Amino acid sequence: MAYDFITKRLFVEEPLQAGGSISLSPEQANYLLNVLRLDNGAPVLLFNGQDGEWRSKVVKDGKKKGHLTVEEQTRPQTPKSDLTYLFAPLKQARLDYLAQKAVEMGVGRLVPVITQFTQVRQVKTARVAANALEAAEQCGILNLPEVDEAKGLAEAIEALEPDRRLIFCDERHEGDPLAALAALKGERLALLIGPEGGFSDAERSAISARPQTLTISLGPRILRADTAAVAALALVQAAAGDWRQASPDR
Repeated sequence: MAYDFITKRLFVEEPLQAGGSISLSPEQANYLLNVLRLDNGAPVLLFNGQDGEWRSKVVKDGKKKGHLTVEEQTRPQTPKSDLTYLFAPLKQARLDYLAQKAVEMGVGRLVPVITQFTQVRQVKTARVAANALEAAEQCGILNLPEVDEAKGLAEAIEALEPDRRLIFCDERHEGDPLAALAALKGERLALLIGPEGGFSDAERSAISARPQTLTISLGPRILRADTAAVAALALVQAAAGDWRQASPDR
């Protein structure tokens, strides 16, 4: 499928249907009319996570106000990703990056996890969600991930569904991660990436003791936590996720 990467995209809360009208919030109006300087009739792509993607046109209601008239659907809604990503929070700029890349890589749920060596223990989930929304708007994604409140490692693991496979990325582990992941067929997946200081021995034991846990290596080098996130998500999607599908699912 050919995607329109030129027309600006905007997430809205309202239902989308032909002939509908979407009022712009002050922030949206400022972005479209003042920052982007869009004029009457300029196209804008809309999505709300439920009704697919729709083409609309700008209608100015003065210098600082406006609305969008919804015209036609450009893409149908796709199913939401079932991939859960558990991660130890990082300092803000790197956390912003991590949230954006996780959405681009097809994560459906973001779960901040506080571990023994986690350096950042206060997580602004609203900011994580804002970065997730921005990534979805920029990359043609039709769904927004859920963003959980931060929780302790034991609580986060306990909250996973019993049948969900937990992929544990452990820097001490050896072996071919692609071979291990390729053996997973059609399973519900969660991915766990630890903090910059790694996991404690007690945490490793607790994670490994959970049924449905698969421990993998991320190669011979020690990666920064945000680099490890992208590397691990690429491995999972390529070997056992939606990269194996014939067509992209956005």
